Formats: sequence, structure tokens, C-alpha cells
Amino acid sequence: MKTGLFFGSFNPIHIGHLIIANYMAGFTGLKEVWLVVSPHNPLKNKNGLTNMYDRLEMAKLATESSDHIKVSDIEFGLAQPSYTVDTLAFLQEKYPGKEFVLIMGADNLSSLKKWKNYEVLLKNYQIYVYPRPGVDLSEWENHPSITITETPQMDISSTFIRKALKEGRNVQYFVPDKVLSFMDNKNMYR
Repeated sequence: MKTGLFFGSFNPIHIGHLIIANYMAGFTGLKEVWLVVSPHNPLKNKNGLTNMYDRLEMAKLATESSDHIKVSDIEFGLAQPSYTVDTLAFLQEKYPGKEFVLIMGADNLSSLKKWKNYEVLLKNYQIYVYPRPGVDLSEWENHPSITITETPQMDISSTFIRKALKEGRNVQYFVPDKVLSFMDNKNMYR
């Protein structure tokens, strides 16, 4: 029984994230998908990153009706910034009976060689990749640890959502209603 780990800032979570998680849980043989809310991605600027507890709460609100998508705050108690290889070692120790699979976008796969101990990830874990517009994956096509999925592509990002909110635009349908209410109540990203 494989558990997919979908790491992200989820700043904020949006329907693109949910479609990817649902596709991975429903179409790839994974038993479940955990959305792992990262306090700080070492390859991204921490400025502009909303409070991690608000991001966690939005992820929980977005997935509360799902049986196969869970939300994890496992990285909140680990050293920051969080490195995937360290988080996986911790999870493997905490849940010895689980087989973890990494879920990542083609854009992340193309920068995988910049990741801490990326060779360990490729040696010890399967990586399920969702395509992204304009990203060439030919270098990885035949790698035994890489599975390139047919996840539906959506060109939507948290950056797009934040910018739209800042401009006072309506983002209904881009984020779940409960997440939108949460952001409105806290006047987030405005």
C-alpha cells in the first residue's frame, strides 16, 4: 500500500493542487496522498510566504471531505528549511510499514539535481511526476524510479491566486469555497 507525498507551500492551496492529489490517489495505484505543508522550501524565497499554520488550515479545509487525501504538518517540527530527503528519513522511521512515493511536478523534476542528496531520493523512492506546460522530461523518461503520469494539466498557480487577490479580483472556483472564506475572513493576500 503506497502513500504519495505531495510537498508544497500551498500558499494558498488551489484546485490545481487538489486535482493533482486526487488524480494521484485515484489513477496511479496509490492508497492515499498526503499533502505535506512545507514551512519553507529551501529553493524559494521565504518573503511573501503566509503563516504556515494558516496554510495548513487552508489545506485541511480544502480536503476535509476527502477519504484519500490527508494533510500533514510533519515538517513543522523538523529543522528549517526542510529538505525532502530528511523528511523522508524521519517519516520512514515514524511509519516503518508504509511505502512512500514522492509526487512532484515536471518543473521540480527538472531541478532535482539541485536538491540535497537527490541521488538518495532516486535510489530509495519512486517519484510520480505530473506534467507541466513547456517542461522537457526526456532526460528522465527511462529512469527506473521515475513514473511520468498523465495528470490533467492546469496552468494555475498560487502566485496567480495571490496576484489576483491583491488586485481585488474574484478567485471563486480557483480555490475551494471554504478556503476562500478563510482568506476573506483574514484579509489574506490583499
